[in-house]
Amino acid sequence: MATVRRWTGREAGLLRQALRMSVRVYAAHLGVGVRTVSKWEQFGASTCPWPDTQAILDEALARSDATAQARFEELLTEGSPRRRPTGTPSLAIADHETWTEDLERIAICLDRQDFAFAATLLKRWLSHAEPHALDDRGLYLYGRSLVLSGDLRRLQGTFQDLLTAKRLYSQAHDVFTELGIPRRAAQVELSLTVVAEMAGRLNLAATRYQQLTADERLGPADRARALLWIGTALAKDGRNEFALHVMGQAARRFEELGEPEDWATAQQKLALAHRGIGDLTRALACIDTARRNGRFETPLQRVQIETAHGHILLTDPDTRSAGQVVLDRASGTAIRYGLKHQLRSIEKFRNDLEYT
Repeated sequence: MATVRRWTGREAGLLRQALRMSVRVYAAHLGVGVRTVSKWEQFGASTCPWPDTQAILDEALARSDATAQARFEELLTEGSPRRRPTGTPSLAIADHETWTEDLERIAICLDRQDFAFAATLLKRWLSHAEPHALDDRGLYLYGRSLVLSGDLRRLQGTFQDLLTAKRLYSQAHDVFTELGIPRRAAQVELSLTVVAEMAGRLNLAATRYQQLTADERLGPADRARALLWIGTALAKDGRNEFALHVMGQAARRFEELGEPEDWATAQQKLALAHRGIGDLTRALACIDTARRNGRFETPLQRVQIETAHGHILLTDPDTRSAGQVVLDRASGTAIRYGLKHQLRSIEKFRNDLEYT
């Protein structure tokens, strides 16, 4: 039987795979919290369970049947930590801490759509890091940097930005797959699907979202978001009746999960689908619900809700002038913060309206 001298999140995660248990079942099996198991899965070899938990893992391995023990030993062998070339330096712990702090700053910058500063911080790390020379913790931070760089490009949203985002996300997916962090890999797959949708590949996006709604690598909230985005892709493709059904399911899931912001976003999406079938009364009701319940703290969120509201108002001749004011405000915010994809969406709607 394979033995573990010192458990890290990596070995703990491999034992779960060998036992063929879900995260929730595995947590109950060990008598630890679900968040604890999720942390092991996320950080792998860079995190270590507490001493008493080390003993629990020892006992869980010893009590597992021979088949599970054999699977565990095989997984240990296949997933042995990467070896750096002799003499190749790795980032020091202090560098890891600084890198982690910068990633937190970058995430805040992206929320505020401060793209210039986010790009400066990302360049600091991505231009100097050599993936083959990083230890597992450094490689994890490199993968997170790639994701955030992809987010930066996706938020800006030109065609070239989307191509670059796809490349960055693909590289990040390779990193998280190599590190054996399935949840991060699945989240990147979700981001890749969003890029496909933004690029107009709506059938592909809807199919991939559908697959991700049942992907156990993702948490319940991410699976619900995938379901909502199926509806978004369907609505963009003109299949609004079907989109309403799917979005309604997503909204109920968000309510059950206690995710008010996502629930408000679902109301915003439902409003546009109701507009798509010509039901402006229900469209206005949904958009008013979204505006009352959503926080809309970031420029992107404000542009999205105002764009949706403006679209609905412009559809009715009686409210067209009010809709123009709302859409102008959304357009101004998009220009100010460099939200090119949203600006393109606004201009496309205005052009389509002129020819109807």
